[in-house]
Amino acid sequence: MKPLPKVLAFDVFGTVVDWHGSLIREIDAMDVGVNGDEFALAWRAEYTPAMQRVMSGELGWTLIDDLHRMILDELLVRFRIGTLSEAERKHLNRVWHRLDPWPDSLAGLMWLKSRFTICTLSNGNIGLLTNMAKRAGLPWDCILSAELFRAYKPDPATYLGVAHVFDVEPAEVMLVAAHHDDLAGARACGLQTAYIERPMEFGAARPKDVSPRPENDWHAANILALAEQLSSQQ
Repeated sequence: MKPLPKVLAFDVFGTVVDWHGSLIREIDAMDVGVNGDEFALAWRAEYTPAMQRVMSGELGWTLIDDLHRMILDELLVRFRIGTLSEAERKHLNRVWHRLDPWPDSLAGLMWLKSRFTICTLSNGNIGLLTNMAKRAGLPWDCILSAELFRAYKPDPATYLGVAHVFDVEPAEVMLVAAHHDDLAGARACGLQTAYIERPMEFGAARPKDVSPRPENDWHAANILALAEQLSSQQ
């Protein structure tokens, strides 16, 4: 068993907060004549391609808030929604600031905060992550973002940046995420990894395969379960 890390860095979208359910709630509440589930999935589906445009150099450095707005404007045309004012579009785009945590997240993070340094490592921009934490009560010690490193995950600058910020070795940092590609990027940089099961990330109709993979150091049903596992090693 490896020594326990000093810093736990968390992916946020899907790992700590339920982006899918949160988007559906707000889209349906706006009553604009679209299926909230379909719209939420379409918005998220364009997230990685939009970041790739930045990483390829096609776009200059762009905050996730601005990428989300670019995608939203395209989706409003695709879904034939022409009734929203500019103020309503801005409000809808900021739904990503208002995502609800999974039921276990707050208790799990509070326990981990009492024993480790906990921070975000998200592609979301700092303002977005701060507003989300304020609203939801997420108890981060520090908010780290791709914005700080001007590189999106899985660029090594993001994972190694956490170690640099806290002046620790990469092996003393653990990425906690519900996405194997994110964990693979962290592992390639020498970080420890913990996989969190979020089978309903894309909704109950599209359950994810959350089977354990041996390359991860830890595997837990949720953040509170991870806290219990780590507690047993202290």
